Amino acid sequence: MLREKNSLGNTALFIPPVIFGTSALGNLYAELDEETGVQIVKACFDHVQSPVVFDSAGKYGAGLALETLGRCLKKLGVKSGDVIISNKVGWQRVPLKSKEPAFEPGVWKNIKNDARQMISYDGILACWEQGNRLLGSMYKPVLVSVHDPDEYIGQASDRSEHKERITDILDAYQALSDLKASGEIRGIGIGAKNWQTIEMLEGEIELDWVMFANSMTIFSHPPELLKLMARLHKKGIGIINSAVFNAGFLIGGDYFDYRLIKPDSPENRKIFKWREDFFGICNKHGVRPATACVHFGMTPPGVISVSLNTSKPAHVKMNVDSVIADVPAAFYHEMKEKGLIRKDYPYVPA
Repeated sequence: MLREKNSLGNTALFIPPVIFGTSALGNLYAELDEETGVQIVKACFDHVQSPVVFDSAGKYGAGLALETLGRCLKKLGVKSGDVIISNKVGWQRVPLKSKEPAFEPGVWKNIKNDARQMISYDGILACWEQGNRLLGSMYKPVLVSVHDPDEYIGQASDRSEHKERITDILDAYQALSDLKASGEIRGIGIGAKNWQTIEMLEGEIELDWVMFANSMTIFSHPPELLKLMARLHKKGIGIINSAVFNAGFLIGGDYFDYRLIKPDSPENRKIFKWREDFFGICNKHGVRPATACVHFGMTPPGVISVSLNTSKPAHVKMNVDSVIADVPAAFYHEMKEKGLIRKDYPYVPA
């Protein structure tokens, strides 16, 4: 059982080096039955010493993930002190008025609600309160962040709207700061797929941690991002690395950065070729692709945990094992030699 814990910023909380994502509980890509959800959550407690950390969001299945997580914890008799819940707020459940949800059609399977983005002072509080109700009375998030600030800013049609949307995000974080000041939550974070949004906002808000998604992976690790991570580490802000499989593609999935991908263009064929070569090197050195992705994702200084998600109970142990496994230097040497990892990446052997 994994017992190691790391301090999370200035929250006075200690979290394990693996936290568990819950998008699968919201029917990401496939519908999940309740018993499988219970077994997934149980496996997390079987393999990580309490408190176990779950990362969820009102966007996941339009609140289904929060509901399912709350029910699973209750069925398993988990005490509130044995679990830490992180909730990414900014999406509120609304009635489904069409066959497919409007917010991300084709991604969430057989969900019964839709979701709308609400990023403002009052909007974030409304999302926070709804998230608490969906989880149920026994459990409450103590870590909170604004969900998808990069996508929200990216929807701006001109410079004026861009400025307004940044103001909305800062207002949303003021709401979270007020919740923290009142003792309702313990820590505030920011997560984004576009790491440059985090870079833009981290100087404007007081953060305890950041979560990078699809950004710092064995496939992509730009030096500018590494400089940002080093600065965050120096400031004492905890770093959680998420989507280190580039949404599953790097370990054999069909989705790359949450979009279905086929080798039907020169750019996509390069990505498939990278994976083919990666699998070959992994096989040569006896390294599971998932282990390589997780190990690499935790190499930069300041990364205290990696967020992993699965729809299969048996894979929970595999995910935990990936966090504690070693990767031989020869593997990294060949990855650099073949150009699959940047030759100037400083945190693995040359």
